[in-house]
Amino acid sequence: MKIAFYGSSLLSSYWNGAATYYRGLLRDLAARGHEITFYEPDAFDRQQHRDIEPPEWARSVVYPATDDALNQVLAEARQADVVVKASGVGVFDTELLEGVIRRSRPDAIRIFWDVDAAATLDEMRGAPDHPLRSALQQLDYVFTYGGGDPVVEAYQGFGAAHCVPIYNALDPATHHPVPPDPRFEADLGFLANRLPDREARVEEFFLKAAAALPERTFMIGGNGWHDKAMPVNVRAIGHVGTADHNAFNCTPLAVLNVARDSMAHIGFSPATRVFEAAGAAACLITDHWEGIELFLKPDEEVLVARDGQDVAEHVRALTPERARAIGEAALKRVLAEHTYELRGAQVDEILTAEMARRGERVAA
Repeated sequence: MKIAFYGSSLLSSYWNGAATYYRGLLRDLAARGHEITFYEPDAFDRQQHRDIEPPEWARSVVYPATDDALNQVLAEARQADVVVKASGVGVFDTELLEGVIRRSRPDAIRIFWDVDAAATLDEMRGAPDHPLRSALQQLDYVFTYGGGDPVVEAYQGFGAAHCVPIYNALDPATHHPVPPDPRFEADLGFLANRLPDREARVEEFFLKAAAALPERTFMIGGNGWHDKAMPVNVRAIGHVGTADHNAFNCTPLAVLNVARDSMAHIGFSPATRVFEAAGAAACLITDHWEGIELFLKPDEEVLVARDGQDVAEHVRALTPERARAIGEAALKRVLAEHTYELRGAQVDEILTAEMARRGERVAA
């Protein structure tokens, strides 16, 4: 099938945490014979901070953030069998949503792919005129980055015909164990952009733990932390490109995951970082959220913390031997159950079945 995907960026992870999610899923779908075109706006300096060049498995269209360019890329929606509007493009989100519905073929499968479902649902609850409310009636599917049954039930309550979580996962071709890198030496590493709906949790789970262990070393990577007040044993290293993620995950004694407020509240929403760290056989410490045991087993494949004190106690008690055992167990689990090959098979099955149903209706 020809798939037109309108998203934030395939080429850059700069202020774009969904990049590796898009890459893993779409590369697998391309390997299954689907023809992918990814449309992304030239915005937020992402094109100046590319992690990859246009891949051979997808046609990449970067368009200027102008009305004329928007109309040109939306005109191509009519050529596709499947048209996807992802959440969080950052520019023209409403226009893209309305455009893919209006300008796709009547027989096309129309999908809204939500990479931050908990936040989107909160917005819809507070805005009766939210454009997605009316658009749901004209969409065939909502796919979500996570959220489990609570997100499915909420979307169906707003009128979605079908809502299916497509969890993020591991692409073992890009995230895997590598030798340690002295640039990333630390007792605890944390990688995330500074966002308003995560900052208080970062203060609790990361900075509070660092303050409690002044004799240990902590490292934080990601955009926006340069002017944040931090304990003296915390080293802020700025943006870390995806090419360095494996070394970042493999070098510290342990790495930390901290969910955003909305995802922590609703649960069943493991961040991409969870699978990337596990894929590198890193010892992962994560804040607690409902449903984690569906992905990794606490105390054996991941360490779970309910506050900064728990994080500090995990770091204090951790030995290199135990860290290695936890990381190796996590790697084994995600390779067996949580790869983009498995997620791609899930999406492919949904699309193939939907096309078959439409063919049967036409034949009848």
